[in-house]
Amino acid sequence: MNKRSRLVILLAVLAICFVFLWPSISWYGRTPKEVKSLALGSTEKIKDYANAQAAEDVRKITALANKDANSKLDKEYAFVEKDAKKKFKELDKKVPAELTIADILSVYDDEAEFMNVFTARYRDEILKAKKYYENSVKLGLDLSGGMNVIVHADLDAAVESAGDSIGSQDVADFKKDAMSNAIENLTSRIDKFGLTSPVIRQQGEDRIYIEIPGAAQADTINTLIMGKGLLNFRLVDMSATTTFKSYYLTHPATTFNAAGQLMDKSIIPEDCEVFGVYTKDDYGLDERVDFVVVKKEVALDGRHVQSAEVRTDNVTGQIEVCFNLDSEGAQIFADFTSAHVGENLAIVSDDKVKSNATIKQAITGGSVSLSGSFTFDEANNIKKVLQTAWLNVPLEVESQQVIGASLGEEAIHQGIKAIALGLGLILIFMLIFYHASGINAVVAQILNLYIMFSVLSAFNLTLTLSSIAGMILTIGMAVDANVLVFERIKEELRQGKSRAVAVSMGFDNALWAVLDSNITTFIAALFLAALGTGTIQGFAVSLAIGVVSSVFTALFVSRLMFDFDTDVLHAKKVSIGWGIKQ
Repeated sequence: MNKRSRLVILLAVLAICFVFLWPSISWYGRTPKEVKSLALGSTEKIKDYANAQAAEDVRKITALANKDANSKLDKEYAFVEKDAKKKFKELDKKVPAELTIADILSVYDDEAEFMNVFTARYRDEILKAKKYYENSVKLGLDLSGGMNVIVHADLDAAVESAGDSIGSQDVADFKKDAMSNAIENLTSRIDKFGLTSPVIRQQGEDRIYIEIPGAAQADTINTLIMGKGLLNFRLVDMSATTTFKSYYLTHPATTFNAAGQLMDKSIIPEDCEVFGVYTKDDYGLDERVDFVVVKKEVALDGRHVQSAEVRTDNVTGQIEVCFNLDSEGAQIFADFTSAHVGENLAIVSDDKVKSNATIKQAITGGSVSLSGSFTFDEANNIKKVLQTAWLNVPLEVESQQVIGASLGEEAIHQGIKAIALGLGLILIFMLIFYHASGINAVVAQILNLYIMFSVLSAFNLTLTLSSIAGMILTIGMAVDANVLVFERIKEELRQGKSRAVAVSMGFDNALWAVLDSNITTFIAALFLAALGTGTIQGFAVSLAIGVVSSVFTALFVSRLMFDFDTDVLHAKKVSIGWGIKQ
């Protein structure tokens, strides 16, 4: 391969690495702390924040318009002027030389359309930062701080509480469903509070491992773990719902305050409250798609639900969600549905409406079917909501470890110091022992770290203390390749060969020795990564990445630098150590 091709490959690698590393640079170096805090929250929290901020801005501009419609907007609202100019062009209207507030408001049909400009601005800013975080190098629990919790799920108690509703042959399936439901509930509760990317997974048969990076409070987490979801059935006030949605469409900025509470409670009856209608989005998160006004009085408590399943109707072929009630619940439900035929009934879980179905006839006997052109995923989500009421799994915190953020910052600083010190000592050693050629080794080491961090960012890997240890070890090991090459070059020079020949033969003769030593290390790292867990795995992954990048920089980059000196700078001698005469 000629030198020009190698230079093109090197530049391409560096450019690709920069693209991979850009999210990490943007997240850790360019994103303000307040935006980070919002981006780490749940999608629902971001949506509520964007709506609240947009509503506040719209109220502020409306107040300015009422005071002086011919005034101009501040520079912070330059994006509004830009959008307004775009609207003028779309309407084939001449854009005024100086846009006033009255001019800007005139091109929007209603308050909702005007508010969308602000909502999009806040939303896009935070979602852009969130995307940077998702594609950046993550800091592990030992660096970012946070807590890990191991929770014991008492499946035997859940089986006992279910009683005769399950047969002896179905106990295993019941426990599996109960465990899955417990994990689903914990994920929903923890995500509801916008905590930072929690890791929640099953550990063994009856334990749940929870890892929450960030400044999570132990009391809050324990409350979430030990608490139970609130499931109930409520009557929907369709007339009030229609009135509310009409009001919301024309007053989106003044309907709710920053806390999500109604600013004007007179728009709905006193015996009602407004809840969002939620469904699962493509990421498995609750997404609000509508609003419903329901009665405050609970028609049926979820504790009466005994079982739930998804079926397909034999006649219509529609997917249905079926559930059974205990004897008390069956009587309550029969009386209620008899009195409200033709009205709508909502399933409310944790103040979120998960289903809104019409009561077609009185439902007696305690067996209920919900239909409504559900997809299988939608029906399955409703089934899981219903399961929160009857799969009663007692949870107990077995162990809990809290790691302060200060410890994480200290660990990061120590790791950076260790890497800088290691690199600095190598620089000094290589410059003293190999003179000017040592610069090639140092540049190769810097590029080695650059490539390693780029790979970590590209695969969204997590950086832990053990990963940093693997990097530090890689720095020390990577110099071995340079030392082998340099010593081979010195041998050729001692035999009286020219610079170009000595460099070429030095790299060729050292090639297999370098590859052999690094391949064996790479194989060991692969086995550690595959068989190890936790800190061992983190160490192995960073070591494996470092081995590959160090071979590339030592054999490819270093040689390109030697060839550059030879062909471009026309160097005749090699400054490569003591006692070498040329």
